[in-house]
Amino acid sequence: MQKTTPQPAAWTFLTNHAHVLLSIADCPESRMRDLAQKIGITERAVQRIIDDLVTGGYLIVEREGRRNSYEINRKLPLRHPVEAHCLVDGLIQFVQKGSTTRRAFNAQTH
Repeated sequence: MQKTTPQPAAWTFLTNHAHVLLSIADCPESRMRDLAQKIGITERAVQRIIDDLVTGGYLIVEREGRRNSYEINRKLPLRHPVEAHCLVDGLIQFVQKGSTTRRAFNAQTH
């Protein structure tokens, strides 16, 4: 019998809802296709998540010609009771600070 190496679990600490929201914060003019590709989910899943975020008041969608532009309501609290004391803005700033630091480092080293 051959031993198999266990594969790492395919889970993350943040949900796809958070991934969509953070990706939109990074690029408010993103297309659903681009979001789906970046996050690794289907366009239909992105559409459902955007609908959830709009319904929850977390996201405003504005049509600009043939494209959408998104505005995030950063003053709302996160939804789960464990993190409800935190605002959406805090999550975005926390994640963007790390990506800004990485971008600055990559720009200096390349």
